[in-house]
Amino acid sequence: MSSPLASFARFVVCGGGVGLVSGATVPLLAHSMPWALANALITVASTLLCTELHALFTFGTGNRPGLRRHLQSAGSAAVAYAVTSAAILILHLLNPSPTLLWEQTVYLSASGLAGVGRFLVLRLFVFPPGPAHEGRAVRLRGTRTPVRVGDGLLLTT
Repeated sequence: MSSPLASFARFVVCGGGVGLVSGATVPLLAHSMPWALANALITVASTLLCTELHALFTFGTGNRPGLRRHLQSAGSAAVAYAVTSAAILILHLLNPSPTLLWEQTVYLSASGLAGVGRFLVLRLFVFPPGPAHEGRAVRLRGTRTPVRVGDGLLLTT
């Protein structure tokens, strides 16, 4: 199992990379359909992709996530979306005409906090560290002792 800091760095790279691609894809797709539909489709696709990346790369489970983990991940993404939306709504209640700088500051701050919260939920509840996720013991041909398999590495004797 990798350190929480290493997992967080991979979380940022995976989520940030998919986020950048998604942000560029929505406007392109919105040329052929309503913006809300394009955003919904890209959000679903990017959440599915991120869950796969987080299972295999960020948290190194060695397995693709099942339906339960996809639903849990989607739930954490929905909460993060609600947090960022609420932050912007509150900003507009306090200041009906905020500058772009204020909107971006509030949105990015809320996104950062929601991202840290989402990382913690994914690490502690969706892909928790522990014996079930550290790898499985296998017996190599010709040996009497099991060898640990985890994070995609096979340790041989």
